[in-house]
Amino acid sequence: MTIFLSTADLAAQLGQPDLVILDASLFLPGTPRDPRAEYEAAHIPGAVFLDLPTLNDPADPTPGMLPPDNLMTQRVQALGIHPDSRIIVYDNSPTHSAARGWWMMRLYGLGASAMILDGGLPKWVAEGRPTQSGAATPAPGTAIARRAAGQVRTKADLIANVASGAEQVLDARGAGRFTGQEAEPRPGMASGHIPGSRNLPSSALFNPDNSMKAGEELRALFEGAGIDPAAPVITTCGSGVTAAILLAGLETLGNDAVTLYDGSWSEWGFDPATPKATGAA
Repeated sequence: MTIFLSTADLAAQLGQPDLVILDASLFLPGTPRDPRAEYEAAHIPGAVFLDLPTLNDPADPTPGMLPPDNLMTQRVQALGIHPDSRIIVYDNSPTHSAARGWWMMRLYGLGASAMILDGGLPKWVAEGRPTQSGAATPAPGTAIARRAAGQVRTKADLIANVASGAEQVLDARGAGRFTGQEAEPRPGMASGHIPGSRNLPSSALFNPDNSMKAGEELRALFEGAGIDPAAPVITTCGSGVTAAILLAGLETLGNDAVTLYDGSWSEWGFDPATPKATGAA
């Protein structure tokens, strides 16, 4: 599956009328950076700000949960997205949050296709490619968001899976958070991981230039984490953002049986009734 677009290919396509470029930058709680301000200071020409931190369900207390179809429709139309738009998502974030934006576009059936800019804004800038400042105000689009069934896992699904072990579970958080040695960034949240899950920090999937690893090098990372990259996998993380990176990586290896636990540890760790494990496995 072709998920990543090179910076050179995007540069060659700038200005094409069906192209929608989205800045999906997002930072972890407590990070002293403002994604909107950074977008307005410098972004890829023609890009619009997705505002991923606010693209969620306002009625759900768990941070970052997927929005209802009507809210998603309002937001993507404001971004100028049409049914035949070609969507390219990038970020300027150490969390590589473009993967979450890409996954959401695809999940809601938006545009003719959606891809991630390989290397994001850091690689684009390092190559001396142009940027612009200010805020874009695109003409409204006509796309309708309809969330696909069967692609998202719930807390109930994961509780059942702890008992059955039917699907592999892979956690994208750093090793310290997975083992419970490091505190979670959200106050009051328990430490540790879902029992039976494995750990592959999402940062391990990237090269020094922010592009994603590929082929056998990527496959070896999953296998080294104790995951069969050809079998069903549920990805999870802190709030459903970096889990999308693992999902994208597995799909590039040909695995079409990957789902994402949207609530992730933000939901699981705050619930005193869910089972929790600590240590390396």
